[in-house]
Amino acid sequence: MLSRLSNLPIVPQVPSAWSRQIVEEGLVPPEHDRSDWVTGRLLGTAARLVEQSWNARLREHGVSHAGLIVLSTLLAGPTSQRELAADQHVTEQTIGRTIAHLEATGHVVRESDPADRRRRVAHLTAAGAALLAEMSATGERITDDILQSAGADIRQFRQTLDLLIGAMEPAVQERPGPQ
Repeated sequence: MLSRLSNLPIVPQVPSAWSRQIVEEGLVPPEHDRSDWVTGRLLGTAARLVEQSWNARLREHGVSHAGLIVLSTLLAGPTSQRELAADQHVTEQTIGRTIAHLEATGHVVRESDPADRRRRVAHLTAAGAALLAEMSATGERITDDILQSAGADIRQFRQTLDLLIGAMEPAVQERPGPQ
């Protein structure tokens, strides 16, 4: 049964005359020609490829890309699960799983907040800080080397990306401070 099903086309076959006409008229550009891609598609593709490269290296250390972002956020100091979730624009449940995994790999610890024992905060461990330093240096070298070899101005490129992120990022709502 399986052998009969494996011969069936997954996508309906388009007659070859139609496919030639579609390509000849430029209605569907060849995938390798990115000159007609919109900027958002280029950025999205580049981001996914960079993330896949990072993920391959991170897997060697048992950490995900989301975990690396949490580690970098914790460089600023102990942070609650709620604050981490808001910072990453994810749910507390999602960030909770990431923190639990980082805790299991020894990259973070969770403790009671000395100022409010009801509140738990995540702390970066020495192992987490070392991994973050290693990955930051490796990641910067890889992406910067590629861009520099193409003649890109790294500083300007980073400023442009920061501008785009700032313009596209959801507005941060004011959080009430301690009263």
